Amino acid sequence: MKIETGPRNALTDVAGLLVGHHQALDAEVTRGTGAATGCTVVRAPGGATAAVDVRGGGPGTRETDLLDPHNTVRRVDAILLTGGSAYGLAAADGVMRWLEEHGQGIPMDPADPAKIVPIVSGAVIFDLPLGAWDIRPTAEFGYRAADAAGPEVARGCVGAGTGAQAGVLKGGIGTASIHILDGPAAGCTVAALATVNAAGATFDPRTGLPWGVGSDGADHFGLRSATSEQLARAAALPPKGASLNTTIGVVATDAELEPGEAERLAMSAHDGLSRAVRPAHTPLDGDCFFALATGARVLDPEAYGPKTPLARTLRVADLCAAAALATERAIVDGLLSAHTVAGIPSYTDVFGDRAVDRAGR
Repeated sequence: MKIETGPRNALTDVAGLLVGHHQALDAEVTRGTGAATGCTVVRAPGGATAAVDVRGGGPGTRETDLLDPHNTVRRVDAILLTGGSAYGLAAADGVMRWLEEHGQGIPMDPADPAKIVPIVSGAVIFDLPLGAWDIRPTAEFGYRAADAAGPEVARGCVGAGTGAQAGVLKGGIGTASIHILDGPAAGCTVAALATVNAAGATFDPRTGLPWGVGSDGADHFGLRSATSEQLARAAALPPKGASLNTTIGVVATDAELEPGEAERLAMSAHDGLSRAVRPAHTPLDGDCFFALATGARVLDPEAYGPKTPLARTLRVADLCAAAALATERAIVDGLLSAHTVAGIPSYTDVFGDRAVDRAGR
């Protein structure tokens, strides 16, 4: 399968999707004082087919049962990724309020278009120990993130990635996109957005390279192996402990998919997570990925011959392969884009900023 990076290398390369962040980050934040949390909203104006796959042992989620392919509601209006553990789910109320004000949701009364119910699914990370325990995303956070949603996607210590920690390093928001050039999914775009807050390690202690460079190679990210001094500095970092865990995200495509096919996309995102975080899906993580399919590109029934029953399956298989790779890249992006917060060092502070072309990730 031939691929190229999308023009923004971001989730919003899937046309129609918008991303917004809102966060509180104090310059002097510590473990226990100040603010370091936020939320991220992915809006799908007009709705998108959605699914979810939860594999972590300690998830915090909202409206995930609704996304079972057997259930009635087949589309969502927004996805919320948030800090604040279970408290942070309150941010979804603000997202719903914004959507209601803008007429986006399921119509419930043909005689009154104002009577709608917006569908907002979401997941949380546990970032409460970084900053004051009682500072976490509220409904106002969610409203502001929804209002800020647009095509440009900020990365690093923003939104849900503000208080994230990736193993012993600072985590953050990362994103990536892939445009498929050939095969049954030719012309389709697949993209991912990840909040990297893992219990597992995000880099190889032998080389200092992120685990997630495995599929593309270090050169793709403009990286090279660390020096012995840098490796020694990384080895001396205090262990993360068991408190700040969970990688959550969204993988999306402009292809037309049924809910069950979208679920396959979400499952494949976890393949990318497993490549980039070791171990993933631990009892201490709430690892969760949502999938969105906007449906702009419909399968050409003549692509592999009009009588080929596997044409659609082959396309879904290529979309899933791209979803795993996009997620892997997004996790590396979140790691490289983060900066040091509250003494939790960033990747670039430990290993040096060796990215040749940061915009090209």
